[in-house]
Amino acid sequence: MDSFAGRHALITGGASGIGLAVARALANEGASVTIADYDTERMAKLVPEFHCTKLDVRDRDAWAAARHAAEAAHGPVSILCNNAGIGPNVTDIADSDPATFDRMIAIKLTGTYNGIRTFAAAMRERGDGHIVNTASMAGLETSPRLGAYTAAKFGVVGLSEVLRKELEPHGVGVSVLCPGMVATGLPISLAKADGRHDPAAPQQAMPGIDPALVAGRVLAGIKGNWPYILTHGERRDAVAARMQTILAAFDKTPASSEL
Repeated sequence: MDSFAGRHALITGGASGIGLAVARALANEGASVTIADYDTERMAKLVPEFHCTKLDVRDRDAWAAARHAAEAAHGPVSILCNNAGIGPNVTDIADSDPATFDRMIAIKLTGTYNGIRTFAAAMRERGDGHIVNTASMAGLETSPRLGAYTAAKFGVVGLSEVLRKELEPHGVGVSVLCPGMVATGLPISLAKADGRHDPAAPQQAMPGIDPALVAGRVLAGIKGNWPYILTHGERRDAVAARMQTILAAFDKTPASSEL
């Protein structure tokens, strides 16, 4: 994708953090942007800067309504950023609450699928477009006490890799964004999902890099049709160690014809 001018981008979870930074970066490049978010309070502050529509990414009927509203305002969506997510519940898998596991998978993994299901076929038919699915460095390496979060993020990586192979022959690009720590409001999103959010309390973001830096990587990744958009080069060795463990298992395994 050579230019964003005249393009229409829809960004889920776009009212804050990475999503909002990407929205502003695309708008600065001449794109029309629709922000789709569950947080109506935050979106209200962004009007008239962006067209905004309420969306719970778990709700497929709401996806259809969001598409109708967005495309009525700005025409066909040619850039989809499946960015919505919540922060992790940090606990051992054996002690985790099934409801929190189900919610994480529903929002991050199934929510990403719902976005693909809503827009990918039309992009394929037009032979044009790009989809960015936000995963995490937790989709490329593993850490204790992040079981549900890791499962969802690994799922998004795999879904994106398959989607890229399916859409590439039709001229549609797919990238998976795997950032490390970014200064976003994920703890606030988790508190809201848990019903623990106190608007009067100090609003603390996660420590990490500026979301605007991530947005710059996202725009470069769309233009270059990168399969993976990464932000933290220092995590290379950790990912390489995981891959080496997998390759070492193959070193001990003969071909099936030799078993």
